[in-house]
Amino acid sequence: MSVFWIKALQLILCFALLIVLHEGGHFFFAKLFGVRVEKFFMFFDWKFHLFSTKDKWFTRLFPKMKDNETEYGVGWIPLGGYVKIAGMIDESMDTEQMKQPVQPDEFRAKPVYQRFLIMVGGVLVNFLLALFIYAMILFAWGRDTLPMNHISDGFAYNEMAEDLGFRDGDVPVKIDGEMIEAWDGSVYRALSEAATVTVLRDGAEVDITMPEDGVNLLEMIEQDPRFLSVNVPALVDSVLPGSPAATVGMNKGARILEVDGTPVEWWGDFDAVMGRKADVLASGCSHADSVKLRELPIVFCNEGGAAPDTVVLQLNEQYMLGIVKTPYQYYYKDAYVHHDYSFWESLPAGIAYGWETLKGYVSDLKYVFTKKGAQSVGSFGTIGNLFPAVWDWQSFWNITAFISIILAVMNILPIPGLDGGHIFFLLVEAVTRRPPSEKFMERAQMIGMILLFALMALALFNDAVKFLF
Repeated sequence: MSVFWIKALQLILCFALLIVLHEGGHFFFAKLFGVRVEKFFMFFDWKFHLFSTKDKWFTRLFPKMKDNETEYGVGWIPLGGYVKIAGMIDESMDTEQMKQPVQPDEFRAKPVYQRFLIMVGGVLVNFLLALFIYAMILFAWGRDTLPMNHISDGFAYNEMAEDLGFRDGDVPVKIDGEMIEAWDGSVYRALSEAATVTVLRDGAEVDITMPEDGVNLLEMIEQDPRFLSVNVPALVDSVLPGSPAATVGMNKGARILEVDGTPVEWWGDFDAVMGRKADVLASGCSHADSVKLRELPIVFCNEGGAAPDTVVLQLNEQYMLGIVKTPYQYYYKDAYVHHDYSFWESLPAGIAYGWETLKGYVSDLKYVFTKKGAQSVGSFGTIGNLFPAVWDWQSFWNITAFISIILAVMNILPIPGLDGGHIFFLLVEAVTRRPPSEKFMERAQMIGMILLFALMALALFNDAVKFLF
């Protein structure tokens, strides 16, 4: 099966699960309080649907279900799902129903606290689901951490970090006086918000004062090379068949010693040389110069103690060698510490991990309103690429839990059309003792839907740009 379909199937399974359970949260509280639910759909069914329990063929096969008050189905627009709750203005924009006298089994007939729980039900399910998944991941697979004091070769830093005072080989050990226990993605966020970072340099602790307004997290992780990365010797993990590296006899386990006349010890050194070539290309050069840049003098030594080979690689049109770098996870595989959790231990540990993930995501939301943040908004392509190229259940559930947190946070935002918009208006009603007018709610719902479609258009555009360019 191709990588595309492996990622696509994981994405579809993830979305189907999260959409059904999110809408199931609304459905549960609606049924609990005796509110009529007219539709329960995965995906939107504008104009037509793929499946419905009200279809003629279905009612013939299952005649006892044809009078069921709730229509279950699958729409054709994979942008989410919905439950159509009687007596409220939602995605269906069924304004005719609102003109009829209020019925006791309608949403609008219920007290504020019941309506609040119905609307918050989806977000609540998403959040609790994420915590449960994280707990079960810890229970099933445990957790591997790479302690900072086990990273013996230190880190490589880019020019931005060096301007702040970091030096290659430094190991961050404290942030604002608090110990950094292990290396993971959260260290980037902590560094971006730090006032002081303490690094271990040549066996001594050195304090580095960070900018008062912090460092832009998106710039830290989007720059090539990144703000900091684990130092790994320039060892080749694998060589792609038919690639420039393969044509000169480079094998798995080879060590790169020199590139374009520059000695190379770490992959960071290699990236710096290739980055300079990329800068020349980006600045605009003649065709002759472009062809010349595709010639790359390189010195390497294959595994097994063979004498170094000095060759000139003819890079492909993408200026790639065709090698896969040894990842730091493999280089430091013996330095990881494994933690096992019993079922009861996994519950508080999963809740703590999920809570930290939620806080980090909420903290990062401020970047959405920047130019770089807007450019990073993605749709199905971006989300699909989060999943691994091979089916791995641990990775699948980890990513699903994270997306569930994203859905919870995005839906609770007080934007008309989202659950958070309805919740906001219910809170206003609870304070003022007066519900907003139906005309106001119709306009708010319409504005919210326009904003959401605009956001989706931006996400699709960003995905298209990444794919095409």
